[in-house]
This record gives sequence, C-alpha cells and structure tokens, in this order.
Amino acid sequence: MAKRSKAYEAAAAKIEAGKLYAPVEAIALARETGSAKTDSTIEVAFRLGVDPRKADQMVRGTVNLPNGTGKTARVVVFANGDKAEAAREAGADFVGSDELIEKIQGGWTDFDAAVATPDLMGKVGRLGKILGPRNLMPNPKTGTVTMDVAKAVNDIKGGKIDFRVDKHSNLNFIIGKASFSTEALAQNYAAALDEVLRLKPSASKGRYIQKATMATTFGPGIALDPNVTRVISA
Repeated sequence: MAKRSKAYEAAAAKIEAGKLYAPVEAIALARETGSAKTDSTIEVAFRLGVDPRKADQMVRGTVNLPNGTGKTARVVVFANGDKAEAAREAGADFVGSDELIEKIQGGWTDFDAAVATPDLMGKVGRLGKILGPRNLMPNPKTGTVTMDVAKAVNDIKGGKIDFRVDKHSNLNFIIGKASFSTEALAQNYAAALDEVLRLKPSASKGRYIQKATMATTFGPGIALDPNVTRVISA
C-alpha cells in the first residue's frame, strides 16, 4: 500500500472512526479536510442494493445541481449544419461529425460530456467501446441524444451531471467544490439524492442505499448515514 501523505493523515485524524455522519456534518468536514493547495472537488459514492446485471435494476439518470459543479465542462457535440452552428453558439467546445469521430477513434477523449443529434448516432455508435467505459456515450435517457443541442449544451455547462450504477453496484457523482458554502453543497447533495431515490427500481428489495461515503478528491472518505435521506439545510 502506498504511503499516505502527512496532509492526508492529518485530514483522516479529524474523522471519527466508525461514526456515520449526517450529510451536512459530512459536507462541513469534507470542506475542512480538503486540500489546502487546490479547490478540491467533493464526491459522493453510494453502494446500492440493486443487481445491475438485470435490466430492470439499472440505475441511471441526470440532475441539474442548483449551484452548479464548480467547473466548466468541456462539451463535444456531434452535429451538422444548423445544429452544429447552434451548438457552437451555445458554447460547445468541440463540434463536428466524421472528422470528430475519427479523432476520438484515434484515442482523443479530452472532454467531459458528449451530445449528438439522432441522425448521427449510427456513426457515433462506433465509439461505444471508447466512450462507454468513460460514461461519455450520448444517450436519449440522459438528454444527450437530441435535436435541441443548444439546450443540452446549456444544461451541461450549467451544472447538469449524470450518473450510472457500475457492475459492482456502486454509483458515484460530484456535488461541487470545497470552496462552495456548506449550504450550497447541501442543496446540491439533496438534489442528487432525491433523484437517486426517485429512480429506485421496483425490483430492488431491502435497503436501497446500503453504504454512502463522501470525500474530496484524493482525500479520506467520510462515512454517511445511509438512513438519512432528507438533507437539512445548513
């Protein structure tokens, strides 16, 4: 196991072992234990009581965080003609079709989200092996396969996140930066949590959120109380 830095150990010492923290407590602690050198991203991980191998237990969705993510997402749009121009006007970072697909097939993935018009999905589908594992593949269920590319770009730039349970039943999402106020982060967490709860599959039995952890990037994990599903504003 790699040796932990002194900063990590100091941060971990502030977290009470075995304690399950209420969301607002965890947020305040995450802000306190974040890196002093960078504005750390705060991430949340859930272990869900679902079997993602079964189609009726797949949990996938999107949510617009009310206070944004704290970062400006780099957005790729696969579109032609007027739709391509609309995407550029909306602030898309990279717009194209065949040449953009070829660039990604060559190994380029320097972006955070991808949007496509329906007519190009036949070609974009070739990128499944590259974009799929990175959760970057455009999908109608997340609003990223659409003719209204301008809205999709604006939503993503404005703080829209998407999440999907992985094969180990883990689901991860971000709620903002450590520089956000505790209240702003609590509002973002509440919005994401509400959507995850809303998407609980009817086939899922027993406890839905089995384990929950919050942490800053590269920081120690803070165990959340999975029974607290109503976030009290800070």
